[in-house]
Amino acid sequence: MNCCSPVTLKKIEETFRQMVLQPENGGRWRDVEEALMADIAAGRLETGWRLPTEPELMERFGVGRHTVRRAVAELAARGVVRVEQGRGTFVHHRGPLDYRLSERTRFSQNLLDQGREPLGQTIADQEIPAPAAIAEKLRLPPGEPVHHLFSQGFADDVPLNVGNAYFPVRRFPELRDIKRTRRSTTAIYALYGIDDYIRLKTEISARLPTRKEASALAQPLSLPVIVMRKVDVDLSGVPIGCSESIWASERVKFSIDNARLINERAGPIAEVDHER
Repeated sequence: MNCCSPVTLKKIEETFRQMVLQPENGGRWRDVEEALMADIAAGRLETGWRLPTEPELMERFGVGRHTVRRAVAELAARGVVRVEQGRGTFVHHRGPLDYRLSERTRFSQNLLDQGREPLGQTIADQEIPAPAAIAEKLRLPPGEPVHHLFSQGFADDVPLNVGNAYFPVRRFPELRDIKRTRRSTTAIYALYGIDDYIRLKTEISARLPTRKEASALAQPLSLPVIVMRKVDVDLSGVPIGCSESIWASERVKFSIDNARLINERAGPIAEVDHER
């Protein structure tokens, strides 16, 4: 004896096919996102071009409207596309930022030099006793007060990095209050008489992001991040700040160019060789 009518069995079969064989919420949107990203990276969809319409994408990938919208929303959060109301979705991908590392690396200037709009936001700040590792980097007694800032950096309103920075309270007593006025770290240093400073040390590594980091950077948990640790010193060699920043790996590439230093130090030699 059949417990279900043919119509009911058909509905059950369709539901099973949608939920199991074609799971809309089980990651299909990632397949669509990755396929569109591959099209953009390969130049099949160029900057400024409009993406195919929702019905066209639904037909191409054999998915529903919700899946297409989720994939496009993820691309928009990553800064790859922009959605214009009433017009459509357009490729906004400009390629990774070429972040140049040197003894005088400055976040804002790095971006401005490449026509990008920099933005730094302090999400939280507090005064804490310096942990042992931070005290060692800043050459402070363990437990001496430091400013701890948790910040996020953007390029053209696209998340680029998040990070923690530490500064000695003894040397910069009002730093957190001044930072709330949206002044850059370089500008704050200048207020305390430090017109120039250099990067003493930079360490770079890679790992998978935490869930909090992936969310802040609007990227998948499966995509590695770049971890940069640095120490800045004044021209007397005294540490003035240290930080650890987490960068979205697909949006930045780091380059080290010491041509200027070589030219400065080898200038006289180069002139002699030229005369020969």
